[in-house]
Amino acid sequence: MSHAELTTKEVLHVAKLSRLAIDGDAVEGMRTQLSTILGHIAQLQAVAVDGVEPMAHPLHIVNRLDADEPKPAMDVSDFLRNAPATEGRFLAVPKVLADGGDA
Repeated sequence: MSHAELTTKEVLHVAKLSRLAIDGDAVEGMRTQLSTILGHIAQLQAVAVDGVEPMAHPLHIVNRLDADEPKPAMDVSDFLRNAPATEGRFLAVPKVLADGGDA
């Protein structure tokens, strides 16, 4: 089954949304790999599944839940070290609503 190839511009856009830095040499390889993955997804979407009963798991098992026990929290400084932006002891995130919304 044929599928549309991703453009370099689309790959760079996805990389930006994913906060991934991709240099010029890696873009072509990433474009090829992502196009191949999308081709596989297109093949799966083309499979006729009419009349197939949906399932969450192929085995008939009951969820086994671990005990809900408190555990030590991650140290704030370790957590913030991985954040792209911080303000004091808080994560800084881009504004979503310009006027604060109706909340």
